[in-house]
Amino acid sequence: MSPLWRGVVLVSVLSLGACVQAPLSTAPVTYPSGSSNHPRFAPPPGVASQWDARLGVYVVGGASHLYYRERTYYRWNAGWSWATNPQGPWLPTDSSGVPPGLNRRYAQ
Repeated sequence: MSPLWRGVVLVSVLSLGACVQAPLSTAPVTYPSGSSNHPRFAPPPGVASQWDARLGVYVVGGASHLYYRERTYYRWNAGWSWATNPQGPWLPTDSSGVPPGLNRRYAQ
């Protein structure tokens, strides 16, 4: 077999392998008691955090007044701001732009 055909066959096989998907599991998801995660909201990637059910957000460890939910970080510093990365850039928002639990915690 020529090197060209060998390459075509290899690319075809690798392409077909990428199309195969594992079936979705129908088993219910269970979490151990005392879990620090929420069953619906994923924790922030790459940082330590703890789910706070009262606030409805993850509290990011090692940072003061930094929270996370649904791919968004929220920061309180005499007013609200948000970012998609814990280092910013931070954009200002009002209380309507944060989860309700956070709004209640810092209500003035």
